[in-house]
Amino acid sequence: MTILPVRSLFAPATALVLALLGAAAGAASPAAQVSLSLTPCQIEQQQRLISLAAQCGELSVPEDRSKPDGRQIKLFVARVPALNRQSNTEPVFLIAGGPGMGTVDFYTNVSAAFKQLGRDRDIVLVDQRGTGRSAPLRCAESDETIWSTGRAQVLQAMTQCRTALAAKADLAQYTTSVAVVDLDVVRSALGYARINIYGSSYGTRVAQHYARRYPANTRALILDGVVAPQTVLGPAMALDAQAALDRILARCRETAQCQARFGDPAADYQALRSKLAREPVQITVPDPLSGKPIHLPFSSEALAAVLRLSAYSGSQAALLPLALHMAVHDQQYSALGSLFLMSASSVGDALAYGMHNSVVCAEDVPRFDPKLDRKALQATFMGTDQVDLLQALCEGWPRGPVDASLYTPLKGELPVLLLSGSADPVTPPVQAKLAALQLPHAVQRVLPDQGHGQLMAPCMDKVITDFLRLAAVAPAVRQLDVSCLEAVKPAPFMLGPAGPGP
Repeated sequence: MTILPVRSLFAPATALVLALLGAAAGAASPAAQVSLSLTPCQIEQQQRLISLAAQCGELSVPEDRSKPDGRQIKLFVARVPALNRQSNTEPVFLIAGGPGMGTVDFYTNVSAAFKQLGRDRDIVLVDQRGTGRSAPLRCAESDETIWSTGRAQVLQAMTQCRTALAAKADLAQYTTSVAVVDLDVVRSALGYARINIYGSSYGTRVAQHYARRYPANTRALILDGVVAPQTVLGPAMALDAQAALDRILARCRETAQCQARFGDPAADYQALRSKLAREPVQITVPDPLSGKPIHLPFSSEALAAVLRLSAYSGSQAALLPLALHMAVHDQQYSALGSLFLMSASSVGDALAYGMHNSVVCAEDVPRFDPKLDRKALQATFMGTDQVDLLQALCEGWPRGPVDASLYTPLKGELPVLLLSGSADPVTPPVQAKLAALQLPHAVQRVLPDQGHGQLMAPCMDKVITDFLRLAAVAPAVRQLDVSCLEAVKPAPFMLGPAGPGP
């Protein structure tokens, strides 16, 4: 789950959620009157490093469902058919995070996790409206503008983006409550009676709301990096990110080799944070894609971006003690600078910022507590920058329709698998616990010292396949065998450029 950074980020991978407006998101789905033809295609990452065979098509839907004869937008849909062509089991629909990430791009990066599931189930990918190939609301500003400038410049860039996008789109029509109607139109157009849904990060919010709006059409949910409907996300993320960082640094201190190599990495973190707060450091690092040298000021905000996004990924978290040590003791910023550029590039490429803003400004910012504990936020490495920027940005961004039920906890007999990492910097396990309170057939699993998103953990493909098989009889999911997950361990800390110790 991600929120627009002021040289820092709210996720890639990954999004955000929750809102104020109580209007319904349009009329009931006109799904029965719609058909969708799919033809053979190849789906690719944006970087075109992976290409996968699929069936693709576009479905025209009203941008504003209260004006069915008004402007139409095209939803991009891809289906990876089950290998077993005789199978008639219910499909799995994927929903990406962000908000702002396209589902097709998400899938191409994680397709290996669905190979076992795809033997007997179709995998259906719908780029949510405003993302990917579905009328994307992308801003023209460069990643450097978004990540490497101050609050005033980012606000100016986003204002220009809003003006440009508003000339071709109604920015109020890209909320979660509208998107779930799209999802059900696609379901019906493809002829599926019921669907399973895998949602990641912000996608867990969409998945829960779909199940709430269309319970008869929902068979089971897999929620990875869970956002509880009743939780206002945003201000607390600085606290959650700080807690995740503290745990990473404490784990190094508690690991003999890491402690022997770096001492207390928390001391390095504090020293570097204080130094950069006084004055940024000018650094030169190679571009992660072209290799060309890039000159940039590495500030306390840039450090916050690195710390935040590195906590998402176990492999990047394993680099933090070394990167901090090099900066403090050797005045060598190459590791931190490279992490910064890689994070900025990956998030900038993945997110449609316009859609992101349309969701956040309608569903989250209006619910911020006016009595925020700013002192507590200022004690974190993210500070109050994110909260202040979002509130300023959303003052002029259109607010779209939001179902009042969006904030109601999901309840009922639905089988739900909830996955969390104990060191998740954005959706800690307490979110999954809240989401499961009224779900008697929920199975919650927390992977120790893991970050945001558990899909690529070893044997998770087997776990989700077994869960959906057991979900045929809801109470049976309690028998789910997750013992293989006990072998999942955090990535070992890097002790030097050559890697971890022996």
